[in-house]
Amino acid sequence: MSESTRIDPRAVVAPTAQLGQGVEVGPFAIIGPDVEIGDGTIVGPHAVVTGWTKLGSHNRIFQFASIGDAPQDKKYAGEPTRVEIGDRNVFREYVTVNRGTTHDKGITRVGSDNLFMASSHIAHDCIVGSHCVFANLATLGGHVEVDDHVILAGFTGVHQFCKIGAHAFIANNTAVTRDVPPYVMAVGHPAAPHSINATGLSRRGFTAEQVRNIKNAYRTLYRMDLPLEAAMEKLREAAKTQAELVPFVEFVARSTRSLIR
Repeated sequence: MSESTRIDPRAVVAPTAQLGQGVEVGPFAIIGPDVEIGDGTIVGPHAVVTGWTKLGSHNRIFQFASIGDAPQDKKYAGEPTRVEIGDRNVFREYVTVNRGTTHDKGITRVGSDNLFMASSHIAHDCIVGSHCVFANLATLGGHVEVDDHVILAGFTGVHQFCKIGAHAFIANNTAVTRDVPPYVMAVGHPAAPHSINATGLSRRGFTAEQVRNIKNAYRTLYRMDLPLEAAMEKLREAAKTQAELVPFVEFVARSTRSLIR
């Protein structure tokens, strides 16, 4: 623990916890014995960071959040599974991130530069990329994979083992029960494809031509009434000259729960 670390005297920090330079721990926060916290991270009052948890630098954990506690899995028997979190993430009030289980990866992973709004939940064995936004009460079941730049609007629920591709947008109150390809905007109960996330793509620097190519790919998959393999053959051919379609093709190849259709 460095001299620049600031721990409120009312906090409980295990002697074996590893805290980097400039870490701040607020009153009544609890830091467990197997926790590593990177430089400049702020742990707010009444927050709990426990388990075999490693946090990168400059994260912000607001009051009453819980990071690294046991998975909500009846088969879990106290094994030393882990949570690993990158840099510059924001975990707002009552966010929960559970560690992995021995029935899958044994780890829950979160990338960098994500915003998790109040009461959102990341279950055991999930993988969340970077630059994502989880709005209030967005919830992941176990074993879910969320790629980079995904937005989950408020009250979104994602079924266990589902995958969500990069730059997808999941509308509020949507129930995701199958895999959502990259770039797609999904809506409804259960989630159905609505369009592509054109506004998000433009904001992230995609050119008008790239957005047009992605729209055409969406039409091929969802509007031409083609069997999936026939649609994918067209997309694989297009991806040879349109690099922005490669993530689309690769995602479909690794889909396990079938695509929203």
